[in-house]
Amino acid sequence: MKTVFLLNPKAGKGKGLDRIKEEVDRTAERMGCDAGIYLTKSVGDAEKFARLAAEEAEKNGEEIRLIACGGDGTLNEVINGAAGFGCASVGVMPIGTGNDFVRNFSGAGDHMSVEAQIRGRVQKCDLIKYQGVIDGQERTRYCANMFNIGFDCNVVDLTAKVKEYPLLKGSLAYLVSVLAILVKKKGALLKVEIDGETVQDGPVLLTAVANGAFCGGGVKGLPNADLTDGLMDASIIYNVSRTEFLKKFPYYAKGTHLDLPDVDKIVYYRQCREVAITPLNGMMRLCVDGEISDAGQIHMEIVPEAARIVVPAVLTEQQQ
Repeated sequence: MKTVFLLNPKAGKGKGLDRIKEEVDRTAERMGCDAGIYLTKSVGDAEKFARLAAEEAEKNGEEIRLIACGGDGTLNEVINGAAGFGCASVGVMPIGTGNDFVRNFSGAGDHMSVEAQIRGRVQKCDLIKYQGVIDGQERTRYCANMFNIGFDCNVVDLTAKVKEYPLLKGSLAYLVSVLAILVKKKGALLKVEIDGETVQDGPVLLTAVANGAFCGGGVKGLPNADLTDGLMDASIIYNVSRTEFLKKFPYYAKGTHLDLPDVDKIVYYRQCREVAITPLNGMMRLCVDGEISDAGQIHMEIVPEAARIVVPAVLTEQQQ
């Protein structure tokens, strides 16, 4: 089996790339395995390479392991490139800014270890297939972790900029962005249909549809989400007051907000198989796995066991 580490030179401001290159070469030589590196050149390049590599492996009757070295956006590209190829498994070495997908694998080995990735087991996980007009084109793609629309999307957009400041990382950057966007209280006007039922038709603060539980650098906004349960988790936070939202945000960040006694007045939460979201003013900002675009109506459906995900091995002392 061949393992390719796809490195996004811009992820994490390029920190750690030289270390990864050296570790891949050193580990491949020591283990006597076929492992190499591919440096992505531009947006979309990781997806193109993953598709070509998977096609070649399928043609040759071989297996290939594609490790996305970057953030959730790089992983999304590799997932979309490898989709539909049973010979391809996808891993992630989280050197980006969000890195929320890997938080769903709490019992895994070190995602930053080349050897742990090479020795890792493969776990079948769900994906969310979505289609609609995105950035002016009709598209059908896959989401690995989460969709964010409205307030949450604006927060994700700002969080990426806030993280440029040295002391603002992870959940702290997300919180600062929440406070900044909350001043504007910028949500969205949406019609949300879940499994054929209209559950919202009007203003919302935010809407999230998820495969995984985390967003914004560790905020557990959809705590019941599971990558292997064959379901999506949909959450709508109503157009509540700033004061009410600030009171509840610490619970939202920890994933305990669904346990609050008055949660039904603030949050609509449901597990489902299909979701359709229509912007009532024609267009909406859509965040998919941390990457933002402009979209019209979007239809989403869960595809069980659509991805083969590498879960890094827990190495022994002798292997480390």
